[in-house]
Amino acid sequence: MSEAGNRSAPGSPDVGNLVGSPVTAPRFVVVGSPDSRRTVGFRAAALAAGCPAPRVLLWSDVLREGNVRFLPGEIVRLDSPDGDPVVDRLLRGPLEPTRVEGTARWYRGLADAARDIGRAARRDGARMLDDPAELAVLFDKRLCHGRLTAAGVPVPASPTSGPDAPVPADWAGVRELLRDAGLSRAFVKPAHGSSASGVLALEIAGGGRVQATTSVELAADGSLHNSLRVRRYRTEREVAAIVDALAPDGLHLERWLPKAGQDGRTADLRVVVVAGRAGHAVVRTSRSPMTNLHLGGVRGDLARALAGIPAGGGDPAEPWGIAERAAGCFPGTLSVGVDVLPGTGWRTFRVGEVNAFGDLLPGLLGAPGRGAEHSNTWETQVAAVLAGCPPVGIGPDLPAPAPVPGRPGGAR
Repeated sequence: MSEAGNRSAPGSPDVGNLVGSPVTAPRFVVVGSPDSRRTVGFRAAALAAGCPAPRVLLWSDVLREGNVRFLPGEIVRLDSPDGDPVVDRLLRGPLEPTRVEGTARWYRGLADAARDIGRAARRDGARMLDDPAELAVLFDKRLCHGRLTAAGVPVPASPTSGPDAPVPADWAGVRELLRDAGLSRAFVKPAHGSSASGVLALEIAGGGRVQATTSVELAADGSLHNSLRVRRYRTEREVAAIVDALAPDGLHLERWLPKAGQDGRTADLRVVVVAGRAGHAVVRTSRSPMTNLHLGGVRGDLARALAGIPAGGGDPAEPWGIAERAAGCFPGTLSVGVDVLPGTGWRTFRVGEVNAFGDLLPGLLGAPGRGAEHSNTWETQVAAVLAGCPPVGIGPDLPAPAPVPGRPGGAR
C-alpha cells in the first residue's frame, strides 16, 4: 500500500532506512516541492549546518493519499504549495492555472491538509515548525487582521476584521461597508489570496466615479485571470463584475493608507521574523499601489530608508519592533514574513499582512545589528532550531475552518 509518508522526493532518505539510525542533529521533514526555491534553500541550510538531508514529502502525495507518517523526533516544516500545477488542481479544482477564483476551496484544502499533518506529527512524536491552527488564521486575512487588532498591533482600519465582522456578498455589499466606514480609498482583497492575486486598490469619488487598480484581467466571459501587468478599470460596471466574481470566495476590506516613498516610488517593507526576532528586511518600491516584485516592484535601499526615519521624527527600531509584535501573535510558527506599511515621511508604521510563507528572500543576508548578519532566512531558521528555539510543537486540535458564506464547503 502506498502512503504519502513513505514516498519521499528524489534525494531524500527513505523512512525505513531512518529507523534506528543514530540522531546527532535535527532531522527535518519538509512538506513541499523538491524543486521549489524555498525547499531547495531550506535543505541547503540544513545540510550546511551539519544536519541530515531533510526528507521531502510532496504536497501532491499528501493531498491525494493522506496517511502521513513521521519518525519520533522529526521536525516538520510546511512549505508553500504554490508553483506546482498538480497541487494547484488538487486544491482549487479544474480551473485554469491563471484563474483568480477558487481561493476558498484552496484555503480549505490547505487548512485541512495542514491539520491532518499536525495530527500525524502528534501521533508519531514529531514536532511542527508551523502550527496548523495558526496557519488557518494566517491564510484568512479577516481572522489575521482581527488577531492583530486584538493584540494592539497597529493595522489599517477595516470593516471586515475578525470572525464576527460582516461579510460582503457582492459589489453592493462592498460599497455599503465602505460607505458606512467612511472609506473612499480602500484595498479589496480576496480573504485567502496571496501575491496580490485579485487585489484591487479602489477609489470612489463623487458622482458615482469609481476606479480600481489591479493585476486582474477581466475576460470577455466574465472570468478573472492573473496578469503581470497592472491595469486600471474606470467604470463601475467593470469593477462590480470583478468584485462580484471574487465575493463568493470571501473578501477583506482595508483602508488604503498613504505610504512613504523612495526615489519617487511607493514603498513598504517585507520583514522576516524568526523565533521572535526580526532580522531580514527588504524595501519594496513600485509605481503602482501593489509593491510585489513580480508585478514590477523593485527592491529599494533599506539602509537609506532606516537612516531617513529619524529625520521624519520616527524611531528606526519601530519597523523591527512592530514586525516582532505581529509575529508574537503566532507563537507556534517559527518564521513569518510581515508586511510593514510606513506612513508618509517614514514617521509611522502599521502592519498590512502577516505571511506564513514569507521567507523567500533569496540572496539576502540579515540586516546589520539584527543578529543574522551572515545568514539568509533559511539558515537563520535552522540556527534557531539548533539553538533550542521552536519548534514548540502544535497547539490544540481545532475543528476545520467554517465554510465561507455563499460557497459550499468541502475539503478537497
